[in-house]
Amino acid sequence: MNNIEEVKSLLDEKYDLYNRPDFIVDDPISIPHLFTKKQDIEIAGFFAAILAWGQRITIINKCKELMEMMGNAPHDFILNHSDSDLEDLMKFKHRTFNDIDTLYFIHFFRTFYQNHESLEEAFLLGNKSEDDFMRTSLIAFHHYFFSSDVAPNRTRKHIATPERKSACKRINMYLRWMVRNDQRGVDFGIWNKIQTSDLICPCDLHVDRVARKLGLIQRKQTDWQTAQELTDALKEFDANDPVKYDFALFGLGIMEGFGK
Repeated sequence: MNNIEEVKSLLDEKYDLYNRPDFIVDDPISIPHLFTKKQDIEIAGFFAAILAWGQRITIINKCKELMEMMGNAPHDFILNHSDSDLEDLMKFKHRTFNDIDTLYFIHFFRTFYQNHESLEEAFLLGNKSEDDFMRTSLIAFHHYFFSSDVAPNRTRKHIATPERKSACKRINMYLRWMVRNDQRGVDFGIWNKIQTSDLICPCDLHVDRVARKLGLIQRKQTDWQTAQELTDALKEFDANDPVKYDFALFGLGIMEGFGK
């Protein structure tokens, strides 16, 4: 499908089909949707995004397990836990994410939320006046997240950064959840200092395959430049909110097997 108008029409149709509340139940975004408090949504969403690899049902179940270990009140737990409260968390593991990683995430969040109201502030460290604001922000976030003297080297692999050429799929997905505000009931739109036009499309296996089939990606490998290339192509369809088409590309790939 090479006709640009046909591609836009298809993506608009599928965006409308998949960007609705019944999409939530089978997706990791269901985890932050368990909460209403802003900081709970931010924390639960961050864990759900970072742990989002493997089968979706397993991801959701593991994230629910982690939230239960925090008394289903992650922000309160982060700020007020005792050392003994952390004992249950030592049992948590998802694929290569283990107790060391969990405890460091808790440490980072505790330090952060003792001084800040919203995690959005941690993603505003890039140069807002530059075209590559999101790239510089994610690099700065990675450095900030691991700036503690107790940061374990092993945990760094769980937070992607453009500095290592990563497409940063999970972090970009998380930012989509927090920033987009289209009143459809899926994305939260609780952050307003980052604009939807700043966002980079999450580029996972399904999105990548469909985008290539539709001629939206030419680059051979999948890395940060590929995610940027895809986002630039989607800006031709909607310059202010290109990442809304993540719903369409993902839905076409995982629900409909498009491009296989």
